[in-house]
Amino acid sequence: MRAVTTSGGGVVVTDRPDPEPGVGQILVRVRAAGLNGADLLQARGLYPAPPGWPPDIPGMEMAGEVVSTGPGATRFSTGDRVMAVVGGGAQAELALVHEREAMPVPEGLGWAPAGGLPEVFTTAHDALFTQAGLRAGERLCVSGAAGGVGTAAVQLGVAAGALVTGSVRSADRRDQVAGLGATAIDPEAMEKAGPFDVILELVGAPNLGADLNALATGGRISVIGIGAGAVGEINLGILMARRARIHGSTLRARPLEGKAAAARLLEAHVLPLFETGRLTVPVEAKFSIEDAPAAYEHFAAGGKFGKVVLTAG
Repeated sequence: MRAVTTSGGGVVVTDRPDPEPGVGQILVRVRAAGLNGADLLQARGLYPAPPGWPPDIPGMEMAGEVVSTGPGATRFSTGDRVMAVVGGGAQAELALVHEREAMPVPEGLGWAPAGGLPEVFTTAHDALFTQAGLRAGERLCVSGAAGGVGTAAVQLGVAAGALVTGSVRSADRRDQVAGLGATAIDPEAMEKAGPFDVILELVGAPNLGADLNALATGGRISVIGIGAGAVGEINLGILMARRARIHGSTLRARPLEGKAAAARLLEAHVLPLFETGRLTVPVEAKFSIEDAPAAYEHFAAGGKFGKVVLTAG
């Protein structure tokens, strides 16, 4: 099979042996695989794959058709359209995933959006509802709302009946974020736009001071992105006065049980909204797997709206 592999701080496309499904696994012919910030970090040697996943084939999400099933795998059949969050190896013509981590592709959804759906919508749904307990009528601010997780979070918040604000640095992207149902603002206006019950922090530590100042009493800050930095200083007095919470989470390194539980929640509460057209996956750009180096360069340049996706087959 052809696969994207890490090399010298970047990626190249090489031939690799076809994988074989083990107990409970399915082998998927990948039709599309989304790019994420973690892939860039892995290519630079800064974010290794969890144990048991390909160490040098990046890719955390994919969609495709089941080619074969391993012993004990009965949830899907050959030819089924599936998608999944994986620990690595998605950016290849073939990929393995445990059947419990896989989800059916919603009816009518094309390969490119399906390939860019699992990681960002699972991450956003878990952070907003499982972690932060977002409720209808609450005020949500998504910091870094134009990217893959940001556009997912905005739509999920709107669908849940929250009042959503999207913080977007690029003026060119604010109208697009507003088109998803949010009030789009410059990050400098965040404190004035508050107070917010939930703040989804996708940018990093430099934003935490403003996040706290914009937080309502009893508010929650969910940190799931640190691209702008992981270390910062906050005023614990404000945190105490607000009776607030700050928590963080990651998805990639969770054990099978954790990923399977998140997948079932997505199947129950989110995937039906794709079938009705309530949710979409904005795809900013598509590249063939052979053009993976160019896709990584495009992703790293920033300023995108939605997903960058690799396609195969």
